[in-house]
Amino acid sequence: MTQSPEQYVVMGKLTSPYGVKGWLRVYSWTSPMEGILTYGTWLVEHNGQRTPMTLLNGQRHGKGLVVRLDGVDSREAAERVAGATIWLKADELPALASDEYYWYQLEGLKVHTVDGVSLGRVEYLFETGANDVLVVRGEDRERLIPFLPDDVIQGVDLEGGTMTVSWDPDF
Repeated sequence: MTQSPEQYVVMGKLTSPYGVKGWLRVYSWTSPMEGILTYGTWLVEHNGQRTPMTLLNGQRHGKGLVVRLDGVDSREAAERVAGATIWLKADELPALASDEYYWYQLEGLKVHTVDGVSLGRVEYLFETGANDVLVVRGEDRERLIPFLPDDVIQGVDLEGGTMTVSWDPDF
């Protein structure tokens, strides 16, 4: 799966207004969560429209983040964009080591066991605290497979669109 330079990745969400001067609370899917603040321009999608918006200011606040975006200077303006999705260009994300992957790269991969049994495709991933978990949907059922490199995950071929796992197909 070669990534196009024009590919965008969902990196967070503008959740709700914060205060009266246009600040917004942000839910970030980056790790660490402050990582989303390093990108100066966000593609903000709201009501089916994507608009580039410049990040003017952002900071940690309590357990989350708050930001100020260019053109959003009142509570009413913040209310209009609350609920919007934050997209970033995939080619702006930091390069990873050869054995590391962004979640969006794993979504959609065909998953098969080391014995060649097809388990389905990676639908999405989620965190558990101990490790990330792949949700693999096959024809017969959905499986939750821990993303444990060298233990469960035996190989990832992004170009070929496949993942090999050491996993009992009956589990």
